[in-house]
Amino acid sequence: SLGILFNTGAGQHILKNPLVVNSIIDKAALRRTDVVLEVGPGTGNLTVKMLEKVKKVIACEIDPRLVGELQKRVQGTCLANKLEIKVGDILKTDLPFFDACVANLPYQISSPFVFKLLLHRPFFRCAILMFQREFALRLVAKPGSKLYCRLSINTQLLARVDHLMKVGKNNFRPPPKVESSVVRIEPKNPPPPINFQEWDGLVRIAFVRKNKTLSAAFKSSAVEQLLDHNYRVHCSLHNMVSSFLIYYIVFLCTEIPENFKIAEKIQTVLKDTGYSEKRARSMDIDDFIRLLHGFNSEGIHFS
Repeated sequence: SLGILFNTGAGQHILKNPLVVNSIIDKAALRRTDVVLEVGPGTGNLTVKMLEKVKKVIACEIDPRLVGELQKRVQGTCLANKLEIKVGDILKTDLPFFDACVANLPYQISSPFVFKLLLHRPFFRCAILMFQREFALRLVAKPGSKLYCRLSINTQLLARVDHLMKVGKNNFRPPPKVESSVVRIEPKNPPPPINFQEWDGLVRIAFVRKNKTLSAAFKSSAVEQLLDHNYRVHCSLHNMVSSFLIYYIVFLCTEIPENFKIAEKIQTVLKDTGYSEKRARSMDIDDFIRLLHGFNSEGIHFS
């Protein structure tokens, strides 16, 4: 009716059902003082409703045609000065300050956007996001579940995640080929005291073959080469620090024996921590924290 041909390849499926729009906004529990970030506002069905309830909406849209439609929709109304539109790719730009994020996301950016959001500082209160159903179920999956994966444990390390409601295909124009779900993400503040890059390096190795034992997963030659390199770098750095402080502290120099084999050291750590025969599919956050500590205490680091 607007004369716009939506680009479904870019995830342009406009949420048209006002009951679903209102339900999403209710579940966000927005406040009059809130600054809200919206990604992929489309023609503004969600945007306009939020503008009526909050201090400001920052809408990020990559399609100039839809930017024009959104501007026309609020032009000349009391809502216009509460809307800020940023044109461009949200994954390539810094996120602004916001209190809450509410969005019907283009599904192809779901995973990178979630982690961009969770690593953003300062902290926001919550995010209410529309995802493809299977992606949403992976976010909330628990150990032992068929859908439990690296995405599940990484997200749950950094945030509390809840599945709020299912949304059928016919609530969109044009209808997508998949079912959708709305999820609430609330970042943990303060975050767990873990180096996320190292954590993700460990989890990535474990979940490449999540049904394999960790003993088998860590026998990959690529994994052994990576950890061997990291171990030697770690020892080298300790040598440099030790040499510099030799007159002030006990010498801490770490020397690598000529017959050193990283594969043996890896398997020793796995056995000593009790995870050699465990499988990633059944391990929770606490298990991976203990395993990461076990590797790090032996000078093995992940990247």
